[in-house]
Amino acid sequence: MKENGGLLLSKYIAPGSKIELEAIDRVLQEDGSYQKKKFDSKVVDIIDEDRLEKLMPMDQTKLVLLPVNGEYDIHFFTSKGLFQCFGKVTNRYKNGNLYLLEIELISNLQKYQRREYYRYSCMLPISFRILTDNERIAVESKRYILFDELPMNKSEIVDISGGGLRFLSKKAVETGDLIYAQYGLSDGKEFKHVARVLGVKKLEGGQNDGQFELRCQFVNILNGEREQIIRYIFEEERKKRKRES
Repeated sequence: MKENGGLLLSKYIAPGSKIELEAIDRVLQEDGSYQKKKFDSKVVDIIDEDRLEKLMPMDQTKLVLLPVNGEYDIHFFTSKGLFQCFGKVTNRYKNGNLYLLEIELISNLQKYQRREYYRYSCMLPISFRILTDNERIAVESKRYILFDELPMNKSEIVDISGGGLRFLSKKAVETGDLIYAQYGLSDGKEFKHVARVLGVKKLEGGQNDGQFELRCQFVNILNGEREQIIRYIFEEERKKRKRES
């Protein structure tokens, strides 16, 4: 049984559903480049709420022997919509004339969101301030900028994705403001980003009464940094799932 918002596999995914697997990590290709390969396949059977059986993917006329313990971002295309989870290959075998893979879900099944916008609930400290006029002009003109050492506001992130973050603030800011944010993930990685405030909501009642909830989008994040955040979210979701099982 899924917890914390996860969907039941058997309720939404059925034999015959088309699926797409994308490797979590880049792999070395024959041309010497590192890419994330995608593979199309089809669900054969739902073994239980954590495991499914699928056809081994094909590359033109060749079977693709996905490695046991390989981890993938999986998309399911169904009559009920598009769904997503992370999964791991746990077995490869042949049944009659079918070459099959057994997949274990290592995150909850969710309605699909683009990977970079999959939001992970957390509690992480953050320091931020609104950009100065000169900094804002430099950022909007995409010029290199060395940020001034100015006082920062302390706060707490409540969710994060590869596209942005949401955090609490005692300081009121305006929608459209650009902020300079410094924060670290629980795996020790530190980040400094500029983000645009997309929404501001004043909280009423409870321990956060009178504070503001800020929804922000990164504007200067490097692809490598985005991938580090997505990988962190994946690892934390996997740890959470192990605790739930």
